[in-house]
Amino acid sequence: MEDMDVAGPVVAAEGFEAVFAVDGSLEQERWERAAARVRFEDLLPVSAFPVVPGKRWGPGWWWSATTGGHVAHGSAAMVVQLMLLDRDPQVVGISGRPLRVLWREGDGRVRSWVPQVFARYADGTAMLADCPGAPGAGGVAAQRAGAAVGQACARVGWVYRRLRAPDPVVVGNVRWLAGYRHPRFRGAAGVEEAVLEAFSCPRPLVEGVRAVGNPLVVLPVVYHALWAHRLRAPLERPLHGGTLLRPGSAWAACGSRLAAGAGSGAAGVGGSWQAAGGRAGGSDGRADAGAEVEW
Repeated sequence: MEDMDVAGPVVAAEGFEAVFAVDGSLEQERWERAAARVRFEDLLPVSAFPVVPGKRWGPGWWWSATTGGHVAHGSAAMVVQLMLLDRDPQVVGISGRPLRVLWREGDGRVRSWVPQVFARYADGTAMLADCPGAPGAGGVAAQRAGAAVGQACARVGWVYRRLRAPDPVVVGNVRWLAGYRHPRFRGAAGVEEAVLEAFSCPRPLVEGVRAVGNPLVVLPVVYHALWAHRLRAPLERPLHGGTLLRPGSAWAACGSRLAAGAGSGAAGVGGSWQAAGGRAGGSDGRADAGAEVEW
């Protein structure tokens, strides 16, 4: 969360309220009651994302592997955060701008804010978040509003965040894996089981893929397993043929295999290779097939 260097507003005793859309009509109710009963992860935006003339990026939709539906977004920075939340195994629901938070400040003025993202966690708690494109985006008004929304969230056991841009290497790797997030990339019956067995002990990506079969068939299944945390890799470094993959659970006790696999990965990849089975797709969850393999 970005540091708030601006004091939050003093909220009047009556507290906060929530405004949200149900079946095309706006509803408003006390914040604590709405937070307890409304499934904000299932709602459409309470207001549309703005279209800014001259900007290269406009509003759109992200297909979510978590929900199986589309989530509205309004900026490139928001798409990155939706992508990361979609891959978070603790997140069970996501929506874009599903509610407006209202409050009356101590001087009597009514204020409101529409957080960009709502995320529901497996334990029932939730996060409201904004996705600034740069530190300090939105100025003092956004920081004061964020502080108020943070107060509202704290009352019901939720959190509010201004989500920072993550490491660009991590973003690039996850964006690639996101092209294989759709369940169809689990592959035909038996292929995923063979992939998970091939990487039951840590070994280089290229070695495990070769052990299973045709890379055009196997690589998409590997990438989907990485997206879904059934396999793991160090995503803070660029993915390549020598990247060491391991099971999604704890490291297997295969010390000798790990040493041998690391050595063969360094020698076997040679230089560069191209991923087979498709390229990472965009916000619709599709991948473009036809890439060649150079081992």
